[in-house]
Amino acid sequence: MSYLTLSFALIFVIIPLVLSKTLHLGLEKDTLVAAIRSIVQLLIVGYLLQYVFDAENILYILLMVLLIIGAATQNARKKGAAIKGITWKLVITFITIEVLTQGILLGLSITPATPQYIIPISGMIVGNSMVLSILFLNRFTSEVETHENETELILSLGGTPKQAIHRQLTDSIKASIIPTIESQKTIGLVQLPGMMSGQIIAGADPVQAVQFQLLILFLVMTSAIITSIMLGYLSYPTLFNQRMQMLVGKNNKV
Repeated sequence: MSYLTLSFALIFVIIPLVLSKTLHLGLEKDTLVAAIRSIVQLLIVGYLLQYVFDAENILYILLMVLLIIGAATQNARKKGAAIKGITWKLVITFITIEVLTQGILLGLSITPATPQYIIPISGMIVGNSMVLSILFLNRFTSEVETHENETELILSLGGTPKQAIHRQLTDSIKASIIPTIESQKTIGLVQLPGMMSGQIIAGADPVQAVQFQLLILFLVMTSAIITSIMLGYLSYPTLFNQRMQMLVGKNNKV
C-alpha cells in the first residue's frame, strides 16, 4: 500500500467529522486530534520498530517494552487518581503481566526470542491490561463511593477493611473481566480478530494465522484476570488508614 492509496482512507475520518458537524455532536475536535495523533504516533513507531528489528539488540527491545508500559501507565492512572500510589501499582501490575507471559512464551519456546515477536506481543498484552485496568478502576471507584455507608457500617461493627470492601472489589473484578470473556465466545463467528486478519491479508496460511490468534486470545484471557485481581488487591488497602477508617468516598476525599 502506497501513501497515496493510504490517503484515500482519510475519507473514513471525513465522514464522522461531517456527521458530527451536521448533528451538532461537538466531536469534531476530538475526532481530528485522534486521527492526527494516530497518524503521527504510528508512523514514528513504524520507523522506530524497523530500526529495532534491524539492530536485534536486547537493550532496544527492553526500552521498547518499557516505553509501552510507561505509556499504558500514564493513560490508565487518570481513572485511579483517588487511589494512593496508583501509578506504581499499575507499573507493578504491567511488569508482572509482561514477565509472566513472556517468561512462559520464551521459556517454553512457544515464540522465538526476537524483537519481531516480543515487541508486538508485549504491546497487545500490555495494551489489553491497560484497558482492563481502566475498566476496573472506573468501576471500583464508583462502587466504593456508592457503597461507602455500607462499608463504614461493616467497619463500625468490627469488620476488617478486606471484609468491608469485599463485595465492591469482587463485583469490580468480575465487571472488568466479563467483556473479555464474552468477546472471546464469539471470536470467528461475529468477528475475525485483528492479528489473524492482518496475517491473512499479508498472505499467511489461514490455519497458521488461527494458531497465532488463539495464542493471543489465551494470553489476553490470562492477562485480563491477573490484571484485575492484582490491581484490585494492591489498591484496596490504600483506601483505609491504620485505624481502619476509609480515606476515599463521597464524604472522604484524598
